[in-house]
Amino acid sequence: MTSRAGLSMLVFGRSLSQFRAVVSARQSRTLRQATTALGNGRLYSTEKQPEEAAAAEQNAATQEVERLTKELAESKDKYMRALADGENMRTRLNKQISDAKIFAIQSFCKDLLEVADTLGHAIKAVPKDKLGDNTDLKSLYEGLTMTRASLLQVFKRNGLEAVDPINQKFDPNLHEALFQKEDKTVEANTVVEVTKLGYKLHERCVRPALVGVSKC
Repeated sequence: MTSRAGLSMLVFGRSLSQFRAVVSARQSRTLRQATTALGNGRLYSTEKQPEEAAAAEQNAATQEVERLTKELAESKDKYMRALADGENMRTRLNKQISDAKIFAIQSFCKDLLEVADTLGHAIKAVPKDKLGDNTDLKSLYEGLTMTRASLLQVFKRNGLEAVDPINQKFDPNLHEALFQKEDKTVEANTVVEVTKLGYKLHERCVRPALVGVSKC
């Protein structure tokens, strides 16, 4: 679309130049005819007739030039608008492509979060007081801990980070309140308990944290 607009402006500019040349040639021809007529005695009414005819033609030519100049300005304005629209479209497409690349793994990440939660529950379920007496239980606990730590590192490398909002102000964009709890040690609407961690993928919330909020 931009190339067509540029070609139209080039053709229009050439047409305007050709028109001005034609107008100049007509004016010269009119003056020569008037001079010849005066010399031959063919103009009988007054000597002002050739001047009036030339002035009329000059006026018509001026009006035509003004019209073409206005059309040229309008064409240039349309060209600049088309150029701006094309640039805006290119910017939007680049943004959409970039977002598609970044958030293509969003649904896959949500599925893996359940695995991380399960590992976390399994680690908490191991009785810590029996780890010293049971080597098998200790090995299982250490294996679960290392597996969950490795999974969280994979999350971080891909832009997926946990959100632990304890003692933070409640944010409906990142948190989901399950209950309210009286706590006079903090301000109202402060997160005082986290029952499930939230996660963000490149600053976009993919799962809100499930929390309990303080009340007055």
